[in-house]
Amino acid sequence: MTAPDLPHVTVAAIVERAGRFLLVEERTSQGLRLNNPAGHLEPGEDLLQAVVRETLEETAHAFRPTALLGVYQSHGERNGRLVHYVRFAFTGELGQAPADQALDQGIERVLWMSLEELRASAARHRSPSVLQCALDHASGRRWPLQLLRADAELRDPG
Repeated sequence: MTAPDLPHVTVAAIVERAGRFLLVEERTSQGLRLNNPAGHLEPGEDLLQAVVRETLEETAHAFRPTALLGVYQSHGERNGRLVHYVRFAFTGELGQAPADQALDQGIERVLWMSLEELRASAARHRSPSVLQCALDHASGRRWPLQLLRADAELRDPG
């Protein structure tokens, strides 16, 4: 395996309702995997815009971030290369699903799992961050969104 590229910045939405966490089941090169609604930061986006977009694309639900849960680092393999990920995980509120919103390509379904079910399915998680984010959420960890700063051009691209 070759040396890792620069870190990939990703975002994730951690949503809990009645003791169950929002997850997606997605097709990967390693088969079907469980993940928090998550994805890569795209050019021109700030972190909050990215997590709102990714959650809508992967779950067909609006998402309103209310707090930063944490920043997580992990490594994975993609096409024979070691990849370093830096994940910004957010807690927040899930809104209504627009009637015409389809799930992103590769997302098989949206599901809700308890912490016990998450622990039992760890071998199917896309990364160790899936369970760790849920555990941190359950412990009450929260950081104010005011910790994040973005250049004005990212917040107002017009």
